[in-house]
Amino acid sequence: MSVDLATVKRVAHLARIAVSQEEANRMVGELNGILGFVEQLSEVNVEGVEPMTSVTPMAMKKRKDEVTDGSKAEDIVANAPVSDHNFFLVPKVVE
Repeated sequence: MSVDLATVKRVAHLARIAVSQEEANRMVGELNGILGFVEQLSEVNVEGVEPMTSVTPMAMKKRKDEVTDGSKAEDIVANAPVSDHNFFLVPKVVE
């Protein structure tokens, strides 16, 4: 895949970036170099290679997946003008 001058100008327009003719010509070469490198990466055989989360091996810290009320119900409604059994009480609005 290669990028031409028209593509660079179109992408710059879509990104709302002002690009001069000189900058656009330079970007054609730079973007083609980047795309060439990405194409080289697709040639690498990664069969059997595990995905990594870090460059150093480490175990992920995990917590138990359990439902709780957060044990903060009283703290949450502490500043409410009116509450009842850890629920906010608000006046009815009838229009």
